[in-house]
Amino acid sequence: MKRDEYEAPESSGDLIPLDPREAFDLWLKRQEVDKTESTIESYRYRVRPFVEWLEEQDIENLNDLNGRHLLRYDSKLRSERDIQKNTLKNELGSIRKFLEFGIRSNAVDPAVASQVDVPSLSKDERVNREKLPSERAKDILEFLDRFQYASRDHAFAFLLWETGARLGAIRALDLEDVYLEEDDLDRLRYQEGLAIEESVLEEILEDVEPPFVYFRHRPDTGTPLKKKDATQRPVNISDDLGRVIRAYINVNRLEREDEHGRRPLLTSEHEAARLSLSGLRMRAYVLTQPCQVGKDCPHDRDPETCEFREHGGESKCPSVRSPHKWRTGSITWHRDRGWPPEEIAVKMATSVEMVNSVYDQPEKLKRMNNRRKFLDNLE
Repeated sequence: MKRDEYEAPESSGDLIPLDPREAFDLWLKRQEVDKTESTIESYRYRVRPFVEWLEEQDIENLNDLNGRHLLRYDSKLRSERDIQKNTLKNELGSIRKFLEFGIRSNAVDPAVASQVDVPSLSKDERVNREKLPSERAKDILEFLDRFQYASRDHAFAFLLWETGARLGAIRALDLEDVYLEEDDLDRLRYQEGLAIEESVLEEILEDVEPPFVYFRHRPDTGTPLKKKDATQRPVNISDDLGRVIRAYINVNRLEREDEHGRRPLLTSEHEAARLSLSGLRMRAYVLTQPCQVGKDCPHDRDPETCEFREHGGESKCPSVRSPHKWRTGSITWHRDRGWPPEEIAVKMATSVEMVNSVYDQPEKLKRMNNRRKFLDNLE
């Protein structure tokens, strides 16, 4: 495997003892200065298994870390599961960032970070072709509609699939961001930051029809959007999704406020009122386990004893899809139903280039059939 060209930062002096777990906590704390919560959560998810492995190897001081340890962990990653090259690059790249922090803290030998073999990807390999197929999403939503109607999982999965929004945007939704009735539009008249003259706003509101949700960037109260103010936007939702959300709010939502006095749409039964990103990510994993939605296991495992159904093991199931794969599948589903890339880009807060080059993964026969209607224009 080709190794990327890499030069480790220089150490500023002799090595000073530092426990791996303490270093990990310090490193994550440092990221809070300029990284979004979703980025920090990704770092935690990728690097924590490495720190736990160091502890299993009785490495209590990062000074003792050497290239042989990294080689053994690299081999463990590759042999333990069918890991994709792009995933391996992300995991090892995050571990390297952690070790760079260790170097700057005089806890890691600079030569060690150079031993992290982060794979280089070709242009085609950088485009991750894995997604949640529309057929599987349909099966999941039909199961929830039949057996868990208007549950939190139902509202979450329906929102994730139909809006194609990032996980952080779904998590950020408050009750006041959901517009299901005409009367709900009154809230827009008092919304801060619209920068629209009152007369213009009234004219706009005459043509606005619910239901829709409004994704808002609120970094000061713990729910930033990935691209900040630029991705604040209203997104239409179907009447079916509107009915599910209304029933969830009226029947199954736990009435709670978070520490900032806000009322999250998706509430938790635990200490924090708003569901965490990791908690939502885990639900996305669980819902894509076939055995959880009434399907037979395609991996010939017994659901009663399968370790992938145990807490902490959900993401290791070969069938699971991350929230990003829900988003990828949703964008492809929109394209296959005739949505122009420009409209998808606005709805899902991305670029047309990204829609076309990364996210758009249509089944070619389906797209060919959709183009048949244009044949008449050639006669």
